[in-house]
Amino acid sequence: MSVLCLCTSSVHQSTRNVTQAGKILPSPPSDTLCEQRITPSQEIPTDELALLAKLEEANRLIESDAKSLNSLQSNHSRKGSDTSQVSVASGGSGGNGDAAPRRHNPADGEENTWTLWGHIVADWDYNWKKRKEFVKELVRQGIPHHFRGIVWQLLSGAHDSPVKKQFAEYIKATSACERIIRRDIARTYPEHDFFKEKDGFGQESLFNVMKAYSLHDREVGYCQGSGFIVGLLLMQQMPEEEAFAVLVALMQEYRLRDMFKPSMAELGVCMYQLEHLVADAHPELHAHFTAQGFHTSMYASSWFLTLFTTALSLPLACRIFDVFLSEGMEIIFKVALAMLQLGKEDLLSLDMEGMLKFFQKQLPGKAEKDPDGLMTLAYGMKINPKRMKKLEKDYTILKMKEQEEMVELRRLRAENRLLRQRTELLEAESAELADRLVRGQVSRAEEEETAFIAQRELAALRHSHLETSHQLEQAHEELRSLSILLEENVTSRQSSLDEIVVKQEALSQKEEMIQCLQEELVRVRLHEAENDALIRELRGRIQELEQDKKTLRESTPDNSVAHLQEELIAVKLREAEANLSLKDLRQRVMELSAAWQRHLQEHRSAQSAPAADSTPKKLLFWENRGHEVQKFEEDLMTTRIREMEALTEVKELRLKVMELETQVQVATNQLRRQDEGGKVLKDELEAVLAREKDLVAKLREQQHKYSDLESKMKDEAMMARIRDAEHAQQVAELTQKISLLELKNEEMHAEGELRNNLDDSEKVRELQDKVAELKAEVMRLESWKQRWTGLGGQTVRSFSIDTESELDERDLRICLQDHINTTTPNSPEASTVHHPDYEKDVVYLYQFPRTPLLPSLSPYGLKVETWLRLNGIKYEKVRTLLEKHIPPASKSHLLGKNSKKSTLKRYKSDEDTRQKNGDETIGH
Repeated sequence: MSVLCLCTSSVHQSTRNVTQAGKILPSPPSDTLCEQRITPSQEIPTDELALLAKLEEANRLIESDAKSLNSLQSNHSRKGSDTSQVSVASGGSGGNGDAAPRRHNPADGEENTWTLWGHIVADWDYNWKKRKEFVKELVRQGIPHHFRGIVWQLLSGAHDSPVKKQFAEYIKATSACERIIRRDIARTYPEHDFFKEKDGFGQESLFNVMKAYSLHDREVGYCQGSGFIVGLLLMQQMPEEEAFAVLVALMQEYRLRDMFKPSMAELGVCMYQLEHLVADAHPELHAHFTAQGFHTSMYASSWFLTLFTTALSLPLACRIFDVFLSEGMEIIFKVALAMLQLGKEDLLSLDMEGMLKFFQKQLPGKAEKDPDGLMTLAYGMKINPKRMKKLEKDYTILKMKEQEEMVELRRLRAENRLLRQRTELLEAESAELADRLVRGQVSRAEEEETAFIAQRELAALRHSHLETSHQLEQAHEELRSLSILLEENVTSRQSSLDEIVVKQEALSQKEEMIQCLQEELVRVRLHEAENDALIRELRGRIQELEQDKKTLRESTPDNSVAHLQEELIAVKLREAEANLSLKDLRQRVMELSAAWQRHLQEHRSAQSAPAADSTPKKLLFWENRGHEVQKFEEDLMTTRIREMEALTEVKELRLKVMELETQVQVATNQLRRQDEGGKVLKDELEAVLAREKDLVAKLREQQHKYSDLESKMKDEAMMARIRDAEHAQQVAELTQKISLLELKNEEMHAEGELRNNLDDSEKVRELQDKVAELKAEVMRLESWKQRWTGLGGQTVRSFSIDTESELDERDLRICLQDHINTTTPNSPEASTVHHPDYEKDVVYLYQFPRTPLLPSLSPYGLKVETWLRLNGIKYEKVRTLLEKHIPPASKSHLLGKNSKKSTLKRYKSDEDTRQKNGDETIGH
């Protein structure tokens, strides 16, 4: 290894000498290899040939060494192998001055390829500038394994990159991604011998390169997919600093940097472009993917992130990487389309899970069976660069719209959060105001209750004072009457001694009575004095209470009552403001909900095709969940808006509940005060009754008399009402009779007009309908009258059959027969429904075909046609009756000569139908 590293410059110089000494022929066809010959006059110097021979011998020794690292990697050397065959060819051709004879063995074509690639690498600048198409064609055929290390550097432009000098500094520094890189190294090519050993040479080299790039490009840092690309570079026996330089060139020049950024914008663009390419090239397959919900990123994200290194075998991946370095990202799209075409038939018959397994296991095997065929198929795919640019522009516009929608969504969330905070503040303020309102109302109710009790006590005192004054006046009147009687007795005392004795006795009795009255008067005056004192005391208390009340009304806001009144007004104002704020908040929530719904509709309509997910979580074979997350976010936003609406309604309901609780409390206090007042009044009433028992007895006697008079008056009023009811009933009966007479009058008038205007068919029909309705009304009224008045003191039971119900004719006949047997069991005609006037009814039926019931059949509630069928009246008998009773002018119309839809013909057709079907005739 050391010999190869030291002699690299000598090999390059020798290769240049060989190129200068030999003459390069024109570009050969792709299927043949050109030979390079050296004329005898231009022989290679002896010292250079000896040096090349030594290098070749060193390479052979390294390849034969079992302990060498190169023997673990397909038995090829890492350095110098790209020029070993050049040295062999040049040594063989210049040893004696003639070209070496061609050997016919399998290695002959490989040696010629190596010779050709040796000349191309030796003069790369000239060949890449002047013969670029020829070099690309050779790259498409595949770069030899020993030349890949240096050709990849030349294709990527990393052979003279200045970043190689920075690699040593990056190795010494510390990266924030070291722990993640260590974790993912064991999962990078775990089955390959070069990376299998833990903390071995391969894993350490991979770690150093990934760490160096994470420090070189801190924006990209580390992404798992880049580890497979670096591992592929290291497996080509490329030193760490050269692999690092190639990785930097790939990131900067081949669009991989944007693909490995945290946003993975370039990966989304590639997925979008590939999806449309699949739709253009394989529309059936694209339709199948869409139907199954199989997004492009579910199978193609690893292809673009790892450049097929994880999907295909290493030799085929190396060939794809060769063309990728030569032609760019276009070959990845072409290979992806080619692989889809290989598995198209199988994919069309699989569901989502089957397609995932097919992409992971079966499709790589199909591609490995014919690598050359896969590459040829990929080279044949046509991709329009303008189409790709347009798709990239469309994707950029789509992502810009999504970003604008995300900004709008964040704004709506912030506004929703502010509205929620404002709602909470309003709710807290409303609760506080409600509490203060309740406290103010309670205190005011207590004060009103105290004032009410004082007023009630004052009224009671006034009432007792009036009663005492009245009793005192009565005592004075009695004293005056007694004094008058005493004077009369004194003047008449001389008339008779007997009378004097009697009068003396009476006088003594009266004096005793006067003394008693005087004592009673003293007691009354004492009681009056006490009452006066009590009245003065109560008046003073009343004045104090009125003064306190006046003071409370006129006091400053510091006083409790006025302050509470002002607070009550302020609370009501704040309550109104809170209601307005709640309404405003509810309106804002509704507007927000409407805007959110419009936003969802615009977003769903604008997004015609599912965009590729570009989050760093979706690498390799991970599933893309972006759309589901977005859907969950939309559902969450909708649920939160609904929650805000529910909270607004709850707050409004709570405010209403608080108002109702306040009203209930006030009403409860009022009821309690009323109960207490009732109790006090009851006590006072008992005291007054006990104190004036005699007066109450007299009052009861008067009340008894008054109650007797009142009961007599009630009896008289009840009798008057009964007489009024009887009169009203008589008036109603007379009114009913008048209405019946009017109906009969109208009927007779209509029949007269009908007889006078039989020629006018339309007018006749209208009059017939009118007469039929009037007759039906008259029959219904008569039936109602018979039902209520009765015949011979008995109530007639009405019986009706609804012919429009679901009963058939047999059931109708049975029902009617049972009714007739029940109503007239002893009648000889109980077995038939024939009415004595059925001939009149038949004539009436066909004079007025639209009438629903016949007068004689109204008690039964039957229609006429049903009645005819139940009685078994034949068509010939009906026609005979009609010809007998109907005037000749209307026979043609009624008998159906000029009318196809006459009632008689319809009845005849129904009878024929029943006879044809073999039905039995219903009737007696």
